Amino acid sequence: MAAFAKASQTQGHSEFPIHISFKHSKLKTFTFSRNLQTRHLAKRKANGICVSNSPATTTTTSMNNQNPSSDICKLCLLGNIERALQYLESMHELKISVAEDAYIALLRLCEWKRARNEGSRVYMYVSKSMTHLSLPLGNALLSMFVRFGNLVDAWYVFGRMTERNLFSWNILVGGYAKAGFLDEALNLYHRMLWVGVRPDIYTFPCVLRTCAGMPDLVRGREIHAHVIRYGFESDVDVVNALITMYAKCGDIDTARLVFDKMPNRDRISWNAMIAGYFENGECLEGLTLFSVMLELSVNPDLMTMTSVLTACELLGDERLGRELHGYVLRKEFGKDASVYNSLIKMYSAVGLIEEAEKLFSQTECKDVVSWTAMISGYENSFLPEKSLQTYKMMESEGVLPDEITLASVLSACSCLGHLDMGISLHEVAKQTGLISYIIVANALIDMYSKCKCIDRALEVFHSILDKNIISWTSIIFGLRINNRCFEALIHFRKMMLRLKPNSVTLVSALAACARIGALTCGREIHAHALRTGVGFDGFLPNAILDMYVKCGRMESAWKQFFFGHQDVAAWNIVLTGYAERGKGLLAVELFQRMLESNIKPDEITLVAILCACSRSGLVVEGLEYFNSMKYKFCITPNLKHYACVVDLLGRAGKLDDAYEFVQKMPIKPDPAIWGALLNACRIHRRVGLGEIAAQNIFKDDTRSVGYYILLSNLYADSGRWDGVAKVRKMMRQNGLIVDPGCSWVEVKGKVHAFLSGDDFHPQIREINAVLEGFYEKMNETGFRGHDSSSMDILEASKADIFCGHSERLAIAFALINTAPGVPVWVTKNLYMCKSCHDTVKFISKVVRRDISVRDTEQFHHFRGGICSCMEEGHRSNPDK
Repeated sequence: MAAFAKASQTQGHSEFPIHISFKHSKLKTFTFSRNLQTRHLAKRKANGICVSNSPATTTTTSMNNQNPSSDICKLCLLGNIERALQYLESMHELKISVAEDAYIALLRLCEWKRARNEGSRVYMYVSKSMTHLSLPLGNALLSMFVRFGNLVDAWYVFGRMTERNLFSWNILVGGYAKAGFLDEALNLYHRMLWVGVRPDIYTFPCVLRTCAGMPDLVRGREIHAHVIRYGFESDVDVVNALITMYAKCGDIDTARLVFDKMPNRDRISWNAMIAGYFENGECLEGLTLFSVMLELSVNPDLMTMTSVLTACELLGDERLGRELHGYVLRKEFGKDASVYNSLIKMYSAVGLIEEAEKLFSQTECKDVVSWTAMISGYENSFLPEKSLQTYKMMESEGVLPDEITLASVLSACSCLGHLDMGISLHEVAKQTGLISYIIVANALIDMYSKCKCIDRALEVFHSILDKNIISWTSIIFGLRINNRCFEALIHFRKMMLRLKPNSVTLVSALAACARIGALTCGREIHAHALRTGVGFDGFLPNAILDMYVKCGRMESAWKQFFFGHQDVAAWNIVLTGYAERGKGLLAVELFQRMLESNIKPDEITLVAILCACSRSGLVVEGLEYFNSMKYKFCITPNLKHYACVVDLLGRAGKLDDAYEFVQKMPIKPDPAIWGALLNACRIHRRVGLGEIAAQNIFKDDTRSVGYYILLSNLYADSGRWDGVAKVRKMMRQNGLIVDPGCSWVEVKGKVHAFLSGDDFHPQIREINAVLEGFYEKMNETGFRGHDSSSMDILEASKADIFCGHSERLAIAFALINTAPGVPVWVTKNLYMCKSCHDTVKFISKVVRRDISVRDTEQFHHFRGGICSCMEEGHRSNPDK
């Protein structure tokens, strides 16, 4: 038994042997020795404990063994942990000394059986009976605690050991590394060197993997120097770990140098180098090395093939993928589920979803990876409905999802707006514990945000303990698309205190700035992007351009446009900016410059130029652009283009032509097209035609508030109060609520928000006093339309419900808190009613300031009592 205990302390033999052979043909049941049993029963009687003579408490088959510790060892060899623990407890109760070998055997058995509670009990008895731990016993405890992930007790045991060898250090370093305490693992390694313990072939792979996991190239190079110093540069396992470390740390060239200098390579060496190329984005180099591997007659294994198929997936090379599929079948790798799964993902990535479906149907034993590969394949191929159907099939088969499965299905729910299924998946995540995976939590944030449940998205976000950049970006984006841009910027500033944002985060924050006119914050983000060197990454230059355009700063926008990459998206942003300002002639001129610059327009470009023509009354030019789309620009008109033409004709008063155009469309008109006609009917007060348009809208869309607002305004403008009441009743029946009016104004670099009827602002009394002063002056001059007390019933009905007048509060606040002559810039979430429009015109004339208001449809620049919108049709369809 002592020999076994000694052998079990050697490195690399921490697991208990499963099969034990004996000379005897029949195994005997080990029980207490007679002397020990007699003493045990005598003590129980002395303590007043009733002793039964049942077989359970008597010896059935006894061994006349005078060494109880030996009996414990024999019970451990049989794997009988409960009997061995009973024996140990009885020996402690009778104060019989327990040999060290017995403790070691029990600890090995607890480690092998993953018996955490039993191991803790053994440790308790060890602590009671021994003040210091010998090397074999200490190593047994270390091995067990590290296997259980109990690093606190492992560290305590390590400190109590009177002597430590290389195995002691190796197992503790490995335990800390496996638990994710990478810095601590490397510090332990350096302490090991400091006390004079020489590392071996088990030490270096562990610490090199730790460097790779951080990743820390500087420390990795230091360990490489130690490998050379201690003479392990020829050991294949150590050098393989070096290759992996350099690849994980991004130094693929050094990894290749190490690989080329290897005197002997095994298949792991080739796999490490090939995978290293793929991980660093050098797929072609990795595939070339794979070809060299085949030429040298080194047979690939499953790891090689899955790695190569993943590279093919990243490259999107259909031909290469089919060749690899053929090679897999010839070499009979296709029988393995992991290769089938890699092939499914590869075919999905290259757009051959039908091939992926065939492979999936041929897979006999589908595991969770197989199902997930097909689900994510559908989701990545923009087939979210099939993704959800496949998940339901997976559920019916009784296969439990993993974190990747849930993230993929939640993404499909986001695309389809399936809130009910998303909520059920949230419950699944809670029940299975997968909610702790950050990829699942981030997918839930995205799903709830896109399903307009931003409060639930915030709940998930705040429940994440260790938020990453995707978590913060998702919630900022979610708040933005749910029109809570003020909160989005608050979260952005909180994130800046913890993490460095990437370009995607900055794009989301800039979109929030653009929505509420937060120019100062937008400029700060622009400066941050330039300082950190990401100012020209991806969509960020165009996001900066869009922010300046939406904030009305065209001079800054032009600078960004000329210094940025002038792609078609940049031209579209500037064109849209001029269209929103009603600058049709400038938009036409800019469009010609775009064509002269050899920039090919796309569908969005034509929408922008048609909108510009529509709002400037350029009917002839707009129709010419529309009619030349197909043969001149090779763009087939879609529903948005047709809606622009209807708006173009309708605004110009050609309502019959617009209606005829809709009836003759080659494709079925959608609610947006009928909405454009309804808006034109509102402008020109054509109730009959407007009702026809509304009837067609509500056949397909009963949830968009903007269409009800247009119809209500049409009735109100025509004095049809019964119609207004009918529209309001329809809205109540459909559970529709108009968002409260909210306006934002930036004063001294800080954005202030004002809600309709806001009585809680610290300066509300001053604001109301200023407005009352303007109203009195308007009454004195005979000007009407400023508030509900003086405007007619028609305007009160429309504006109080669908406008809210919040821009008046914002303008008055800006006038109080800025110097005379400083322009005022206001952004609001609803359209601007006629009453507010006339009021702001009057204010701009009295205070002699430029006042700009951007509503949901366009910019209004007020100067000297005149608005840039020319006062016609400034209230347009908010849903178009």
